[in-house]
Amino acid sequence: MFETILFEVDGPIAVLTVNRPDKRNAVTNAVVEEIDRALDRVEANPDLRVLILTGAGDKAFVAGADIGELDRRDTILGRTETRRRQEVYTRIEQLDIPSIAAINGWALGTGLELTLVCTLRVASSKARMGQPEVKLGIIPGAGGTYRLPRLVGMGRAMEMILTGEPVTADEALAMGLVNRVVPPENLMEEARALAEMIVARPKLAVQYAKEAVLRCVEGSLIEGLAHESYLHALSCGTEDKKEGIAAFLEKRDPKFTGR
Repeated sequence: MFETILFEVDGPIAVLTVNRPDKRNAVTNAVVEEIDRALDRVEANPDLRVLILTGAGDKAFVAGADIGELDRRDTILGRTETRRRQEVYTRIEQLDIPSIAAINGWALGTGLELTLVCTLRVASSKARMGQPEVKLGIIPGAGGTYRLPRLVGMGRAMEMILTGEPVTADEALAMGLVNRVVPPENLMEEARALAEMIVARPKLAVQYAKEAVLRCVEGSLIEGLAHESYLHALSCGTEDKKEGIAAFLEKRDPKFTGR
């Protein structure tokens, strides 16, 4: 069904792998369209609880855009192709379920931007992350100038974008760009462990919490607080809320049903 990505479902966890290891998983327009099709499957499967994104091989998560396609871009293609990329990447960010980027190597340009739309990021200690577009005479085009400052702060983002220099996994951890750094051989195990921890939490509470955080980041204080209150009220009406409180009072493990 797919030529440039792999898509696997294991119970409540799906894994999407950009599968162009000979090209360091460089993103093409075809990759973007196949990611979009995979997201259709994610949204159509009510049993999925977490999506993990990674790259094939041990050298790169995604080492940027395909240089051949980038070379052909003129003003018109630059606009249409980046807007399409933004649209598909934003779908990942706005999924009802959380997503985890398992960063196994280079995450550059559109590759870094793909990690930025994920809810959480786990990096191999060998990972290197950056926005090197300025070195090619262009700027980020898949959301980097918007999302990177919101994650690491204006100063850090400016340095990465204006110099084009990558950061190490440890530097990324220190600035809040990734949540965890682990040895390369433990990367997928750690990403799955984190996914399973989320799966163990009540489905609707996770969904509402994710939505509330995104709304607070994107909107004003007044709008964010109002939306948080609304989603909190919705969560109070779920069966899982009743079960969670009962389990706490009865000193037992809760049995959540996602309702």
